[in-house]
Amino acid sequence: MSRIIAKFKCDNIEDHPECQQKNISLSAVTSGSEENRSFSKYTPSGLLYLSVSYETPAVDFFVPGEEYYLNISKTVD
Repeated sequence: MSRIIAKFKCDNIEDHPECQQKNISLSAVTSGSEENRSFSKYTPSGLLYLSVSYETPAVDFFVPGEEYYLNISKTVD
C-alpha cells in the first residue's frame, strides 16, 4: 500500500493574533453519509491539529463544519 485517504471534519479554529497564526482542530468523520460511514470503517477515530501562519493562503482554507480529504503517502528517499 503506497497511500491511504482519510476524511476529516474541521471542528474548531482558534485565532491567535499575538502569534500571527490560527490553530485548526480536525477529527475523523464517522457518520452523516454513506461515504462517511465507509471511511470510519478504516479510520474509526483520529485527530489532526494544525498551526497555520497568517502569512500563507492556507490560513483561510479551513472552515468549521466542513469536511476534507486527507491523502497520506510515503515519501520517496
